[in-house]
Amino acid sequence: MRGSFEEVREAADALLARAGARPAIGVVLGSGLSDFVETIAPDCSMSYAELPHWPASGVEGHPGRVVLGRLRGRALVVLAGRSHLYEGHGAGSVTFAVRVLGLMGVRVLILTNAAGGINPAFTPGSLMLIDDHINLTGQNPLVGPQDDRFGARFPDMSQVYAERLRAVARNVSASLGVPLAHGVYAAVSGPSYETPAEIRYLRAIGADAVGMSTVPEAIVARQMGLEVLGLSCISNMAAGILPQALDHAEVVETTHRARGAVAALLEGIVGQL
Repeated sequence: MRGSFEEVREAADALLARAGARPAIGVVLGSGLSDFVETIAPDCSMSYAELPHWPASGVEGHPGRVVLGRLRGRALVVLAGRSHLYEGHGAGSVTFAVRVLGLMGVRVLILTNAAGGINPAFTPGSLMLIDDHINLTGQNPLVGPQDDRFGARFPDMSQVYAERLRAVARNVSASLGVPLAHGVYAAVSGPSYETPAEIRYLRAIGADAVGMSTVPEAIVARQMGLEVLGLSCISNMAAGILPQALDHAEVVETTHRARGAVAALLEGIVGQL
């Protein structure tokens, strides 16, 4: 079920009442990347459970907190954790938070995630700038009754991830000496990891990484007119790429090791927006 405009507005107003300034930048932190909130001078921090209508996030590596504050002089809102389709939430529920950020006044949304590497040039801990995506979740958050207050019924998806923001990310990575690959992110519903045959298929259709989030959020953000930047931390090589089994503990451990590079990159990007 998708939250109504009134429910989204209620949650947005609850956050704005605690904000020191109306944020123009939003950041969603994926599995194991929540340490980025420590770089922010906070105005307030609260759990998702304190906010009206907000879906819960119950996955390891997703603390489920929202932080409002400043970084490099920019007002921003950071979501430490997200909800997922595989938790039983519908596509509308997993994008509720993005709709809230849009109504708060966020105009630039940075989406991060942990992803499995399909491109053999990647290694665990690599960072990938998302150039484009493939939605294989079987769901679209725009399905259902249309409310024009959220945006157009048929939004253009020819450039989901803004070239302007990708250029900023590339410049920051070069200045910091943080390697940044680029590629296409495929979204699946999970929660089981993909089979080797599925990974061969994904590679054949042009995917460089695969994960269980981000794409529904990006679709809603574009419907609402937000500029989107996507960043994947390659937490493991996908099934069949290396001769080893996969588990979520490896995902969290790898992203935890990469958190310094991710935080530095995000801080530099925010500073140039």
